[in-house]
Amino acid sequence: MGLVSGMFMGMVFGISLMAGWRHMMKYRSAKRIAKAADIKVLGALSRDDLKKICGDNYPEWISFPVYEQVKWLNKHLSKLWPFVAEAASAVIKESVEPLLEEYRPPGITSLKFSKLSLGTVAPKIEGIRVQNLKKGQITMDIDLRWGGDPSIILGVEAALVASIPIQLKNLQVFTVVRVIFQLAEEIPCISAVVVALLAEPKPRIDYTLKAVGGSLTAVPGISDMIDDTVNSIVTDMLQWPHRIVVPIGGIPVDTSELELKPEGKLTVTVVKANDLKNMEMIGKSDPYVVVHIRPLFKIKTKIIENNLNPVWNETFELIAEDRETQELTVEVFDQDIGQDKRLGIAKFRLIELEPETPKEVNLNLLSSLDTLKIKDNKDRGSCTIKLLYHQFNKEEQLIAFEEEKRILEERKRLKEAGVIGSTMDALDGAASLVGSGVGMVGTGIGTGVGLMGSGVSAGVGMVGSGLGAVGSGLSKAGKFMGRTVTGHSSKKSETTTTPDESKEENGGAKPQ
Repeated sequence: MGLVSGMFMGMVFGISLMAGWRHMMKYRSAKRIAKAADIKVLGALSRDDLKKICGDNYPEWISFPVYEQVKWLNKHLSKLWPFVAEAASAVIKESVEPLLEEYRPPGITSLKFSKLSLGTVAPKIEGIRVQNLKKGQITMDIDLRWGGDPSIILGVEAALVASIPIQLKNLQVFTVVRVIFQLAEEIPCISAVVVALLAEPKPRIDYTLKAVGGSLTAVPGISDMIDDTVNSIVTDMLQWPHRIVVPIGGIPVDTSELELKPEGKLTVTVVKANDLKNMEMIGKSDPYVVVHIRPLFKIKTKIIENNLNPVWNETFELIAEDRETQELTVEVFDQDIGQDKRLGIAKFRLIELEPETPKEVNLNLLSSLDTLKIKDNKDRGSCTIKLLYHQFNKEEQLIAFEEEKRILEERKRLKEAGVIGSTMDALDGAASLVGSGVGMVGTGIGTGVGLMGSGVSAGVGMVGSGLGAVGSGLSKAGKFMGRTVTGHSSKKSETTTTPDESKEENGGAKPQ
């Protein structure tokens, strides 16, 4: 009897245990299905939807990653890097060295690579975002980080100074690279590739400079000159909207639609400046203003002597390629013997302008646009400008595009003829054919009538004979100006014109 009752109780307990287990599994399965449905609904919500639901309790840790992780690609890149680095070093030297010469600041007569090796540490791709922004194209944004161990030595030569090897150490690059693939119907199905660095987030290239077997003080301001050169190349050649277009695959293709074209004209009137910082030991500063959207197209105002509240009321026209991303840079300088001193700098975003609507802006001047380089927070005054943006139609766009190419080709011919040392030397001269001979304008240099910066005076139609020349090509520029400019006297105050106006002033004379 006891055996039977024991077996019965065991069977009842076993059946109950199995029924309870089945009920629990069914309950857990239902809960999982419900959670999966909730997660699917949440996954379909956008950032704005979540903010509406959560209100002020929206958690900051919630993120919406738009870049896909590519750990597999980083592993392969690390293995391929020794071969990629060797090939890339040769390509970079071949393509970047001409840019260093083209954007070389006036205080330096030669800037070339003495040694270039990308090291053994491969860049890291944090993520990739793929978009279809335009029909027939695939746009890929690559979040790139590189803290490598390259060996880069620049051979720097300056007037009256022997070549100084400058080493770039602790190089770090933080940027987002945009790659656009232009699709084609023939194999390899890609007719061209467009490469650029996105303006936002702003590309960061950090490094330290060290003189090898010498001192950086041998060339005053050498660090700032190299920084300006690197920044000019990145901003004017690589940073969006500027881009590099590479046809590939051997397929005949018209890349004109991929190239950067003028979008509009910005009319800038430099009105006045107030409360400028005095940089002189005796008397007051002699200020002038340099305005540009692209570093290769700088224009400057006349110099107003001994005045901290100057009034110019001078109007210039600049070409804009992309109103959404480009900015107008305004720099105020003090003309001085040797290198001119920057009194302040400011920028204005073109997106804040409405086409065909005049706007007056009062810009507060800063010592530097890089907050890390600002040594003091003292007031540097302000500069008042008037702006008017005109949107080009198709016909105006083509005319401006051809004129822009003509100006650049003209500067290259001047450089090849030995009239100027680099394309950057021609910035002031090409903009006005008048200037200060010795005074450096940021990264440009004036090569004009009235060589007063070093105390060398010039007669009518004759701009010095190379005396007091600073930088390369100034004596030749003086002879060039003597052949083409007539009817001007030697004065410290100058008048600046646009490239087209300069030809009219000179009777249409062209450089030989």
